[in-house]
Amino acid sequence: MTAIEHRFESREDLLDALYPAVVAELEKSLAEQSSATLLLSGGSTPAPLYRQLAGADLDWANIDVALVDERWVETDDDASNERLLRETLLRERAAKARFTGMKNDAASADAGADACNRDYARLPAPYSLCMLGMGADGHTASLFPNARGLDRALASECHCAAIHAQRSEVTGDNLERMTMTPWAILQARKLILLISGDDKWRVYLQARQNGASAALPVSLFIAQDRVPVEVYWAP
Repeated sequence: MTAIEHRFESREDLLDALYPAVVAELEKSLAEQSSATLLLSGGSTPAPLYRQLAGADLDWANIDVALVDERWVETDDDASNERLLRETLLRERAAKARFTGMKNDAASADAGADACNRDYARLPAPYSLCMLGMGADGHTASLFPNARGLDRALASECHCAAIHAQRSEVTGDNLERMTMTPWAILQARKLILLISGDDKWRVYLQARQNGASAALPVSLFIAQDRVPVEVYWAP
């Protein structure tokens, strides 16, 4: 299945196209099954989208919002994806949404994986939409190349897995992560890959051309033919 690619001249133009596309997917799920599940990634690129979605006229009380991945930090930490969503999306009208985070009281991601899996197993599936990002190293979610726990996560039929990334410019100091597994992510009806910058476009092209490889984990989603993928890119 070939990914549908949307390229824009600016991030503002990208947002103008992506916002109604996300709303339409949620409206479709709400109409068909009276509920929707939205899986979201962290990062600065999608933050403006989340702020706009917060005011969307949707039946948020019947929408579940959950994280694709999380750094194993407290939820009030600047690096927390949960904090990002609470400050951008889970307010205004979207404050009524049901939210499932990943960070729990366990001392480590490994110790917290079972509780995380129990929480994620309760999310209504198939998920309406999953939004993925991508790093310059080809990671998506917290599926980092050469990470400890990557092979286990790729082979798992659990919803969540602990990951210990190797330190790099991409990871920063937060190496301990929790991530949804590919098995779980591919229970979504649609994947959106949101990327920006020429460097990441080159990585995306490499992943698209080389086929599925754990060396570029994003390729595992680009190369699969089970779930439609749409790529949104801007400089």
